[in-house]
Amino acid sequence: MSRFPALQSREFRIFLLGQLISLVGTWMQTTVQPYLAYRITNQPFYLGLIGFASALPTLFFTLPAGVWIERAERRKIVIAMQMVMMIQAFILAALTLTGRIEIWHLFVLALVLGTANAIEIPARQAMMYEMVGKDALASAIGLQSTIFNLARVAGPALAAPFMVLLHDTNGEGWAFFANGVSFLFVLAGLFSIRPRFATPIKAERGNMWHDLREGQRYMLRNPLLVVLIIGIVTSSVVGYPNIQLIPAFAKDVLQQMGDTDADVAARNSALLSLQGIGALIAAITITLSGQFKRKGLLLSTGHLVMGIGLIGLALSRAVPLSLLMIALIGWGSVIGWGMTNTVVQLITPNEYRGRVISNMLWASLGLAPFGNLLVGTLAQQFQPTTPALLGGVICLAVPIVVNLLTPRIRNIEA
Repeated sequence: MSRFPALQSREFRIFLLGQLISLVGTWMQTTVQPYLAYRITNQPFYLGLIGFASALPTLFFTLPAGVWIERAERRKIVIAMQMVMMIQAFILAALTLTGRIEIWHLFVLALVLGTANAIEIPARQAMMYEMVGKDALASAIGLQSTIFNLARVAGPALAAPFMVLLHDTNGEGWAFFANGVSFLFVLAGLFSIRPRFATPIKAERGNMWHDLREGQRYMLRNPLLVVLIIGIVTSSVVGYPNIQLIPAFAKDVLQQMGDTDADVAARNSALLSLQGIGALIAAITITLSGQFKRKGLLLSTGHLVMGIGLIGLALSRAVPLSLLMIALIGWGSVIGWGMTNTVVQLITPNEYRGRVISNMLWASLGLAPFGNLLVGTLAQQFQPTTPALLGGVICLAVPIVVNLLTPRIRNIEA
């Protein structure tokens, strides 16, 4: 385990196994939900709208959550939010299996899931430190990213049988139900662990908004954090939201003669799976990057590759080439996010970690709703390739300009 020091922690091993099972279910739901929305409406705008609903709560709740998780036991916060997500999945399954599902149901339940994620994600990220300590933190972040992207591959692959074989019997609903069951595994793990490096709950509560402003001032005084945020904002607003349009690419952009619903569903799952494969390779790269000192160079490469992948996806009309481009998008997005997360956590003092993580998540997820609306609107008014091409050009240009103006970013070491 010397190559993966985080695995020496019993708590982390238990958590990681439960999280892997749960994430497979989550990616099954992530795969079939946009497909269901597109099948109900046949309008790409609603793909962006569902993405908007999923990400909107992050805009309002993630920053206050950063203060809250420094005032309460992080493990209990994660447990509570995982329960909310499980209930959301079972409700979604019940509505779909009974044939009562409507687009507004998907919108409201996406809001519920987004709210839980806005609180759970920063709490879970901060809990990484509590389970493994500082020395194994980079290993823990890399391993968590690896199982996340392993699930990103397995989830869409396992969703395909539900969508293809059970298409006439509301296969999407059974995929939602399987996701609900998967939460039981991560909850069982969370109830059985007691983080060894848990930090004491803040005794002097003070004013919550004062603590929030203090965290903002700390970030603004650190130019390195500001540069990292710029990259995250770019990919979150004009880059990654294009993934919401995969069903439209599968059905319309890559349309083949004599396509059936099963063909489109299989192509949709293949695109998501290849994105996951690229992301998985990136996660493994991050896990094994401990000896790679110039993490800023790897981070910048990730942003550049994501831009190239988006441009290629917009221009491609061949399925094999599109699969390659979606894999590049998956690799670039995870390298950009994962290396940013690693650097931020390693350079941030423990007393600011919760607030800094919440700021990073706000920049990457809180602004994403506007990106989702922008992408959905452009796809509706023009075609799905338009926002992908525009986003690719911007994602390619920003890191080039940033590196030209501030070349030291390539030499960031952590």
